[in-house]
Amino acid sequence: MEIQDIFLAHMQDYLISHHPSNVQYKAIHAISDCRTAKLGGHMDVCPSCGEVSQSYNSCRNRHCPKCQTLSKEKWIDARKMDLLNVGYFHVVFTVPAELNTTIYANQRDCYNLLFRCVKETLRELTRDSEYLGADIGFTGVLHTWGQNLSFHPHLHCIIPAGGLSKQGFWINSKKKFFLPVKVLSRKFRGKYLALLKELKPDISKDILNICYNKEWIVYCKPPFKTAACVVEYLGRYTHRIAISNNRILKLKGGNVTFKWRDYSDCNRWKEMTLTAIEFIRRFLMHILPQGFMKIRHFGFLSSRGKQLKLPLCKAMTNTFTESKRLSTEELLIKLLGRKPTVCKSCGYDGIIRMGLAPPLTA
Repeated sequence: MEIQDIFLAHMQDYLISHHPSNVQYKAIHAISDCRTAKLGGHMDVCPSCGEVSQSYNSCRNRHCPKCQTLSKEKWIDARKMDLLNVGYFHVVFTVPAELNTTIYANQRDCYNLLFRCVKETLRELTRDSEYLGADIGFTGVLHTWGQNLSFHPHLHCIIPAGGLSKQGFWINSKKKFFLPVKVLSRKFRGKYLALLKELKPDISKDILNICYNKEWIVYCKPPFKTAACVVEYLGRYTHRIAISNNRILKLKGGNVTFKWRDYSDCNRWKEMTLTAIEFIRRFLMHILPQGFMKIRHFGFLSSRGKQLKLPLCKAMTNTFTESKRLSTEELLIKLLGRKPTVCKSCGYDGIIRMGLAPPLTA
């Protein structure tokens, strides 16, 4: 059972009572058509044994559960070039649920604001000599969902354990984390609410007061044991969508049952059943605005920082990285466990791709 099956069976019913945005509508059609004859395809023919296999093209939509694997591997391979020989922290910034309605109605602006406030909070506190006294770099990944597909915007940050001083020396952070979590969350809260008021002057004062009086959640996970674990771990977050196909258990009687992890109940796996219409509604809440960059790099890991400061960071931390990146074929071998030109039936290396079928027209 896949998200595609749910769309194909119930999307018309959904469209009767709901009006998706243009970007949501594009995602609906892309996922519905992915790896079907509508997108065209090709045939692989083995000259040795005559085996013929037909494949249809992928939609490549970033919200499609079947189109992320190769993109993820390419991203992971590129990030390995940026690893430092230091520890890494995983920090998660979350905004309170009282702001969900405002954020969802102003997604692009409020998501950008989340990135900005996290960047400024981390930069200002780590530059303070009381905590680190250095410029750091980090990667931020936006997620908008909870395990049960609820709207839950939060930012995952992977942060090297240290930074560069003004004099250009590497300063290691404390082993557990270089910033007190309460200081971090309160500064983040103040920044986000102050800038949100400028962005949305008409926002309810009652909601703002509730948010000011709450302790915002900033969670720091235990540090990674080795830098080698970092990118593979981060790869699980960068190209993840709201729900993967392997969590969907069944579609029956107009209802969808899926499994989800309840973090408030000792991380236990549970099952949830929603009507197909509600499942689609929740899934579409997490389609990002057109062209929105959900993965961003800051400090010495930004595009400019990598040219100017990352080489110095590597020298100061005794980091050696290979300069060669894997080719697409090498990444496919890693994923498939074989060369894509090797016949699965007889092992002959020399499959011929032919018979490219044009996309079907409506």
